[in-house]
Amino acid sequence: MTESTEYLRRIVAFALAEDIGSGDVTTRATVPKQQKGEAVLVARQDGVLSGAEVVDAVFGELGGDVICHWEAEDGDRLSARQNVARFEGPLVSLLAGERVALNFLAHMSGIATLTRRFVVAVDGHQAKIVDTRKTTPGLRHLEKYAVRCGGGENHRIGLYDMILVKENHIRSGGGLLKATKAALQHAASARPRLGVEVEVNSVKDAAMATELAVDRVMLDN
Repeated sequence: MTESTEYLRRIVAFALAEDIGSGDVTTRATVPKQQKGEAVLVARQDGVLSGAEVVDAVFGELGGDVICHWEAEDGDRLSARQNVARFEGPLVSLLAGERVALNFLAHMSGIATLTRRFVVAVDGHQAKIVDTRKTTPGLRHLEKYAVRCGGGENHRIGLYDMILVKENHIRSGGGLLKATKAALQHAASARPRLGVEVEVNSVKDAAMATELAVDRVMLDN
């Protein structure tokens, strides 16, 4: 993953705090503290793996006593009933982190699997599958990483790394031509240079945007 270790640690720490709270009372009441155990992760259906590093971070945050043995890597295709990983260590840690780890893994692998379906559907064509900013708040970097695991590409990460002139900007900025020229001027002065994309809802506007040499033209619904 390209995401920072600190970002991952904060996300994982928050998720564990949300789930464990003041402590895993069931495990504390029923499982001896020093008891060791082993768990095997098995795929229930065909798919694409994403989130192994996040799972490692979950158990690392719990003390680092759980050893994770992965039999597949992020981006690998999985078959139903395939062994994906094996975990060994204190049962109290395995049980405390199990649900958070599986939630991350299932969510990210689901995104990767669905993305791969779209990527396969356009195979052989001059088309790429890209994502949007319609992500779960706080999980954007993980979800966009999952898209990459599925063979897709990231569009823009946020409002800061690319200019996207949409309908509201066009209305507020004096029309398509004026708003696009202003966007191009701003992009050229930025370091590094920002890409410029313009949303259009007619063939005429698409032609205008193309003539202005924007990087991308987005077709409205």
